[in-house]
Amino acid sequence: MKYEKTPTTISQQMEMLKERGMTLDPTTAKFYLSHIGYFRLRGYWIPFEALSTTNGHHVFKAGTCFEQVLNLYTFDRELRLLVMDAIERIEVSVRNQWVDALSANHGAHAYLKSSLFLGSKQFGKSLAEITSGFERSKEAYIKHYKKKYSEPDLPPLWAIVGIMTLGQFSHWFSNLKQKCLRAKISKVYGLDEGVLASFLHHLTVIRNLCAHHGRLWNSELIVTMQLPRSKPKMLASNIEFGPDPNQAPRKLYNTLVMLAYMMDVISPDHHWKHRLKCLITQHDIDTRHMGFPEDFAERSLWADTWKETP
Repeated sequence: MKYEKTPTTISQQMEMLKERGMTLDPTTAKFYLSHIGYFRLRGYWIPFEALSTTNGHHVFKAGTCFEQVLNLYTFDRELRLLVMDAIERIEVSVRNQWVDALSANHGAHAYLKSSLFLGSKQFGKSLAEITSGFERSKEAYIKHYKKKYSEPDLPPLWAIVGIMTLGQFSHWFSNLKQKCLRAKISKVYGLDEGVLASFLHHLTVIRNLCAHHGRLWNSELIVTMQLPRSKPKMLASNIEFGPDPNQAPRKLYNTLVMLAYMMDVISPDHHWKHRLKCLITQHDIDTRHMGFPEDFAERSLWADTWKETP
């Protein structure tokens, strides 16, 4: 099929919305359609759509207004920032555990030893990526290493890890050949090493989605993760496995559970869960769109938080 739709003006876009039954203030709608865009906002009015009984086309449910759509958009933007905050802290923590475990057992340049990692092809690719990153880096500590040291060509673990992307780091972690090292790192968080490796990979997808301003709130996540089914017991009891025990739900809920759990471990005095609750409450969000089970507020991970006053 050939794409034959033509560009529309903001005035035309507002008329289309009104024709489909949306109430809007022209000044407000014009401003946000100009700065956010019709196409981006479209994903946030889907929950307000219904099929017309006369022509089968999508119309808006009675009472739908532009401000409701804007509220969802604002919530999603603030949710992405909150999720990115947790990912940053978790990433820094796991990177540091990886550096400490690997360097303590195999020295400052352990990552240069191919015998410690699975798959020579993957190892070569990973090493080439960080070598390229090292050569391009403008970081002051990288410049200092290049100026002061002639060998090895690459800096120690604690320096090189700082120029790895999260995706690169997740590969370095999962490709550790010694399961005991992966287990030692994972034990810090009370997790099985396979669960942590899978979670790190999952976070690369979530982080990319957030960084590119993708819709997070009601997304059908393409890459899920290995779920903790038995240990730690507290975490497993808060996970939502869905009707099919072999298929993890593709909504955001389990990601938020893992983020909240990890934040409890690495920053016991944090207010991340409370901030999440305040955000949901402030915007009056139906959490079912994020895959929250009906009884989530009674589950141990959330119970105290949801009793608090926002």
